[in-house]
Amino acid sequence: MALWTFFGLRRGVATSAWPAAGGDDGQSGVLGLPRYAPELCQDHCQACAEACPTAAITIAADEQPGIALDYGRCIACQHCIEACPEGALHASGQWAYGVQKRDDLHWSAALGSPEAGTLRAEIEQSFRGSLHVRHVDAGSCNGCESELQALNNPFYNLHRLGIFFTPSPRAADLLLVTGSVTSALREVLLATYEAMPKPRRVMAIGTCAVSGGIAGVGYCTACGVDGTLPVDLYLPGCPPNPAAIIHALLVLLERTPQRVQGGRIDD
Repeated sequence: MALWTFFGLRRGVATSAWPAAGGDDGQSGVLGLPRYAPELCQDHCQACAEACPTAAITIAADEQPGIALDYGRCIACQHCIEACPEGALHASGQWAYGVQKRDDLHWSAALGSPEAGTLRAEIEQSFRGSLHVRHVDAGSCNGCESELQALNNPFYNLHRLGIFFTPSPRAADLLLVTGSVTSALREVLLATYEAMPKPRRVMAIGTCAVSGGIAGVGYCTACGVDGTLPVDLYLPGCPPNPAAIIHALLVLLERTPQRVQGGRIDD
């Protein structure tokens, strides 16, 4: 018997029990997307907006003082937190920003939509079948790919949740897209989507896939996946960690509630 087999038997089960109650999600101490406290925001202060490299922060209209924050463009670089003189933007460990509607990544003073309570009430009756995923890199820097690879390691072990990666789009239920969709890969992405059987779903992983990311819109890049395909779920991050990806997949399958409504995360 190989040496690694003896090592594995001696160590025992390495897989996390998460997302079951009390399990370790493996993200302890990891910085997430910044939190916004509008009551601390100074009028006419533009420090955070000037520091943001992806224009995720803009100055709100006069009738709505403060800032407009789009988490779909945020890469969690923490520059806005360092620039903010009043602490209106502060660090957090929140990473579960997978949403089904793009507008839910825009910060809003509202506490959430009425649909959120309905989703929580019906969560036990939701679809719980397996999911087969076809991944397409549409111009990523490979940061998201590194996190996707971690999903199959012994700690996260994605297969235990009935979610599997498949090499063929003809066997896939979900098209998982990373990258800002470059012009060279747009036709490849469309061909993969057309080869999938209906019903088919699309998930944009990473800030580049959600909004174009740090590259933005240019002569060879689009502003994300939804300029090419209809997107069923958005997950920002640069890159999103493996636990965030798992949470987003479970939101897509309606096995867990969406935690973000109007850009505000449910603690």
